[in-house]
Amino acid sequence: MSDEKKPEALEEEEKAEEQEVEAAEQAQGEAAEAKEPEEEEVHYENAVNKGDFIMLEMTGTAEETGEVFETTSEEAAREHGIHSEERTYGPRLVIVGDGFVLRGLDSRLPGTPFDEEKEIEVPAGEAFGERNPANVQTIPYRVLRSKGVNPAVGAELEIDGRPAVVRSVGAGRVQVDYNHPLAGRKILYKVKVTEHITDDKKKYEALIGRRFLGIEAGEFEVKKTKKKLRVGVPEKIFFGENIQIAKRGVALDILKYFPDLDEVEYYETVKRS
Repeated sequence: MSDEKKPEALEEEEKAEEQEVEAAEQAQGEAAEAKEPEEEEVHYENAVNKGDFIMLEMTGTAEETGEVFETTSEEAAREHGIHSEERTYGPRLVIVGDGFVLRGLDSRLPGTPFDEEKEIEVPAGEAFGERNPANVQTIPYRVLRSKGVNPAVGAELEIDGRPAVVRSVGAGRVQVDYNHPLAGRKILYKVKVTEHITDDKKKYEALIGRRFLGIEAGEFEVKKTKKKLRVGVPEKIFFGENIQIAKRGVALDILKYFPDLDEVEYYETVKRS
C-alpha cells in the first residue's frame, strides 16, 4: 500500500490548518480588543513630572499629633528635637516615581509647581501602613532579659531583628508593638522644589552628592567620553570610610539612569604639595 496521501486527505489537512490559523488570529484579536488602553500620562508645564530629577525641601508631620518625624531643614530639626549631627541637611535629590521618598508622597509629587511651597496629604495606607493588631504581642519578661533586652515603657528596641516599641511592663510580662510608630496615621508633607535638574552633568553630580554626603559634588571631576563616564575622586576622600561602597553605588545609579553609558571609571590624582 502506497504511503502517498490521497488528494482528498491533503485537502482536509490544509483546511484544518487554515481553521487553526484563523482561530488563533481571532483569539489574538479578541484579546487585543479586551485589553484596556493604557492611560496616557499627563505632562505638567512648569511643574514636576514623573522621571524628573529634582532637589526637594521637605518636612513630614503626623497629622494626629503634629509630631515632625523627618525634615531636610536643620533649623526645623533642632526646633522639633530630632536633630542629628550625623545627618547632612539641605534639599534632597529625588528622581520622581523611583522610590527616593515615601511611596505615597512620591506618587503625589507630579504636578507640584517649581519653587512654590505645597502641602501634600498622604493617607496611612500609603505612608507607614495601617495598624495591625496582630503586631502587638505579649512576651515574658524573662525571655527579653535572656536576650539582653531591658524593657522600659516607650523604649524602642530590636527584638530578633525586628524593631518594636514597649507599650507596657508588668506582672512578668511585656507588651511590645511591632507596628511602625507612625502606622495608622495620616501624614502631612510640606514640600518645595528648589531645583529642576535637566543638564546631564548636573544630574551626574547630584547622584554623586547623594552617596558622598558632606562632600561638594563639584569637587569631583566628571567627564563623558563616548560610552564611558570618568569621575575624578578628590584627594580629601581617598581614604574615606566606606568609599568603595559609595563609588559602586554611584556607578550603579549612573548606569541605571543613563542607558547611553556602558561604564563608569574612577581615577585619583595626587599633586605635588
